[in-house]
Amino acid sequence: MHMSDALITPAVGGTFLAASAYVINYSAKKIESNVIEKRVPYMAVISAFVFAAQMINFAIPGTGSSGHIGGGMLLAILLGPQAGFLSMATVLLIQALFFADGGLLAFGCNLINMGLFTCYVAYPLIYKPFSRGSKKWLLVGTVLATVIGLQLGAFSVVIQTIISGKTALPFKEFTLFMQPIHLAIGLVEGFITAAIVGFLYERREDLLFDFFKNNSMSRQLSPRKTSIIVQGILVITLIVGGLFSQFVSSDPDGLEWSLEKAVAQAETSEMEESVTVTSTIEMTMANLQSKTAVMPDYDFNQSDDTNISSNIGTSVSGVIGSLLVLSIVTVFGIVIRKIRF
Repeated sequence: MHMSDALITPAVGGTFLAASAYVINYSAKKIESNVIEKRVPYMAVISAFVFAAQMINFAIPGTGSSGHIGGGMLLAILLGPQAGFLSMATVLLIQALFFADGGLLAFGCNLINMGLFTCYVAYPLIYKPFSRGSKKWLLVGTVLATVIGLQLGAFSVVIQTIISGKTALPFKEFTLFMQPIHLAIGLVEGFITAAIVGFLYERREDLLFDFFKNNSMSRQLSPRKTSIIVQGILVITLIVGGLFSQFVSSDPDGLEWSLEKAVAQAETSEMEESVTVTSTIEMTMANLQSKTAVMPDYDFNQSDDTNISSNIGTSVSGVIGSLLVLSIVTVFGIVIRKIRF
């Protein structure tokens, strides 16, 4: 669900960049003290894992579309809403800067769509009330919160695209394609997230943010156990990013699929003609991204005289991207800890 700059105007992109900057600042100020004091390495590896997991597109049977997990709800459940939002900001920034996945102008839109609605809407309003019950209700709440968070994000994409007015997309058709396909994607992500949460609830419930925060008498992570857990998650992350990322669906993702279907439904070609870069701001952002994106589309930027396997490029991208996220989140957490303490 990463939006490109071609779908939005500078006014819309700038507005959501400002909004996302405000939420980033709020999150940095309000992040839980116990996360910054004790959990920076854990926060970093979980963020890296979400980056790697987002690279895996799964096919949606019978649609010709594919999807990938957003990871916002998983970040919120494991790290808390503030740390989860900051982690999502880092993941999306690395994706846009180094891999041209999502536009730089659209960064604010993508962060609001994938981070705000999960961490600050679905997590407190849906997940938390359910999490106070039994394991069954915890898992139900996890699935519901994941689905609702993604539905809100998908509808936000529709609104941002329509109010930008750069496309010939009709609101009704675009919405009718976006919401159902992201419902299917959300259900898959919801069950994956619930499986992870359920596993941790049974074996290491202190890794769930609410349990860690609210139970002072609970098991606390010793430095040794923290190191083992962090190392284990890092190994899993590198395997997912370096190996599993090769086994992905080639079908268009939910947003691309919805755009194609909506254009076909409207029987118009104006969409193709209207998504060209037109303003100075857009050209500047596009030029900047072309310089920073060393591996666009998670592959080597091949010249005519090179013939490097795209599978290798995907694996290298998964590993490098995961390590970049790991490093930046670690540095960011250390900086906040020094400022706060």
